[in-house]
Amino acid sequence: MSSVLVVGYDPQAIPGADGEALGAALDAELVRFGAQGIDAAVALVVFGESAASVLVASLTERPWDVVVVGGGIRKTEQLLPLFEQTVNLIRRHAPQAAIAFNTGIGDSVEAAQRWL
Repeated sequence: MSSVLVVGYDPQAIPGADGEALGAALDAELVRFGAQGIDAAVALVVFGESAASVLVASLTERPWDVVVVGGGIRKTEQLLPLFEQTVNLIRRHAPQAAIAFNTGIGDSVEAAQRWL
């Protein structure tokens, strides 16, 4: 079974966002992964000192086939350092994994499938 880690910005930490709705969308995406026979997990990070430890723990949990980096990390100019850190930690701690990018929560499965 293929394995995918989705790395995203914690929706509870986004000012003005509906964290519950975004969390429900993430849960729905995990169900979609399962329906495709893909074992998937999510690592949620926030900008700050804990991001690296959360990422390293998730990346080293098991060998991942693909790591999908969410648009919330990638598209926000203020989070450019977090995006760079994320890509470099993936390269270091999950070198066997392909790196994919989604455009939003709802197309993480398709992003991963491009590399499976």
